[in-house]
Amino acid sequence: MSILPTFGTTTGLDAQLVGQLNALASTLSPAQLAWVGGYFTGLGVQGDGQAVVPGAPAADSGHTLTILFGSQTGHARSVAEELNDAAKEAGLSTELISCGKFKEKNLKNIKHMLFIVSTQGEGDPPDDTLALWEYLNSTKAPKLNGLEFGVLALGDSSYEFYCKTGKDFDARFEELGGKRILDRVDLDVDFDDGVETWIPKAVEAMKAKIPAGGGAAPAVPAFGSFGAAATPAVHYSRKKPLKTRLLTCQKITGRHSEKDIRHIEIDLEGSGLSYLPGDSLGVWFKNDEELVNDLLALLEIDPTATVHVHEEPKPVKEALIETFELTLLHPAFVTDYAELIENDVLREIAAETESLRDYVETRQIIDVVREFPGAVEAEAFIALLRKLTPRLYSIASSQTEVEDEVHLTIGVVAYEAHGHYHLGGASGYLGHRLKEGEDVLIYVESNDNFRLPSDPTTPVIMVGPGTGIAPFRAFVQERAAQEAPGDNWLFFGNPHFTEDFLYQTEWQEFLADGVLNRIDLAFSRDQENKIYVQDRIAEQADELWNWIQRGAHIYICGDESRMARDVHQALLDIVVDKGGYTTEEAEDYLVQLRKDGRYQKDVY
Repeated sequence: MSILPTFGTTTGLDAQLVGQLNALASTLSPAQLAWVGGYFTGLGVQGDGQAVVPGAPAADSGHTLTILFGSQTGHARSVAEELNDAAKEAGLSTELISCGKFKEKNLKNIKHMLFIVSTQGEGDPPDDTLALWEYLNSTKAPKLNGLEFGVLALGDSSYEFYCKTGKDFDARFEELGGKRILDRVDLDVDFDDGVETWIPKAVEAMKAKIPAGGGAAPAVPAFGSFGAAATPAVHYSRKKPLKTRLLTCQKITGRHSEKDIRHIEIDLEGSGLSYLPGDSLGVWFKNDEELVNDLLALLEIDPTATVHVHEEPKPVKEALIETFELTLLHPAFVTDYAELIENDVLREIAAETESLRDYVETRQIIDVVREFPGAVEAEAFIALLRKLTPRLYSIASSQTEVEDEVHLTIGVVAYEAHGHYHLGGASGYLGHRLKEGEDVLIYVESNDNFRLPSDPTTPVIMVGPGTGIAPFRAFVQERAAQEAPGDNWLFFGNPHFTEDFLYQTEWQEFLADGVLNRIDLAFSRDQENKIYVQDRIAEQADELWNWIQRGAHIYICGDESRMARDVHQALLDIVVDKGGYTTEEAEDYLVQLRKDGRYQKDVY
């Protein structure tokens, strides 16, 4: 047994901090202790005795470019990191800061800022931007007359409020006196090409404004998976994914289930890739060859016809399999395709916003082409398409438990519609077409907005019906491996107990071992009246309020449009009924929980 050091009273810390450090030290291995020591050494101390704290500059001499990002799933963060690397290569001193770590009062001290932010669903901002947005719209908002800024907005044009968060921040910075030195750019889900164009322009714009001679900012290591501070983990990204192998694809729903849900295991041995519970795995996939053949036949395109992808010639069939999005239909395709084939009926559908959104929601690209076929040129057709983008899946394992593997829980999208059988792009690839042992391209997308509490004694409430169970399998594995004393409560739902109780044996073992303290189940179709997780939450209102009062963190994973909203309403009702708040006060209460990191969502 190794002897771990403890912190005594000679450190200059108060008793509470000493206790917290000793509690942390007792849970760490020698290698982890070495990493933590390296981290704090890396923070360093400046000559004036002030610790270098990431994300909290007291003042800005005008020689630093601040890169601020607001990210829900990690896309804005990855773009910000890419921008940061490019700015450093160009000789700029930079400070890369998440909105969640940013001290709002320091905004008035920033002279040069590039702001990258995503928009979620129907115009919602990322959780980590809530405090900053509230501050900017409060009476405390500072004058920003000394700020020169630019905004990059990420969004999804399939939604009505495309890039709304970026638009709102951009307008507000200007209203407060900031000077926009490059126009806001809005990028869709296939943002890679746009980012490659925007980053050099943004860096050049800032180089023209920032005085030379600022010097490089002190290097500060970032928290990640534990390891030696001197040998950081290999960094893979959506642009530089890891090529590895599919180990396991196992159906975990019953023979008579309405759902085809797969447990996926992917090899990480020797890769250096690391992840934390709450992170997502990005998976690059290929389109179904049969789908591509049908599409080409309907469009009367020769599969060997040459098209250009990034100025490189490729056969159109190969390009459609590997490069372009074919399963996720979006409004712009309908509009543009109607013009390409000069079809007045399709033009009418595209002209009415509401009918267009309804039309898009129930179709894939091939459904449009089947309904309105036409002979077109290969280059003209691919010009209408978005680039293929990787799909993000919540990781369903703790690396502490499974080591050189990463697990996913994937529902295969499969359905009959418009007279034809349909498969989802990535889910069909992983669940049906990719064989065990074959290669797959992956990367980890960090999600700091969906993390276990840092204090292992904190109670945790997890709501994850269907495949929303995935991150909570990782959470409970991690709590078990850490021997965390905090209570854990899981709400899970699916149609049928006998067919759809995902990971049933594991949950029963966690219950028997005392790792999982409570599990409430909602199998909606096992009785006459449908029962969902929000109904179980309402039934347990007294005990849930008790856990919340004890400081519990609440997590929701799964469908955003219905489940997450219904669960939110159930929680709102509990705060009103048990806390004695008005509805408006209860909403503010839950918003504050989100700001405090005690109410986190991973929804889609």
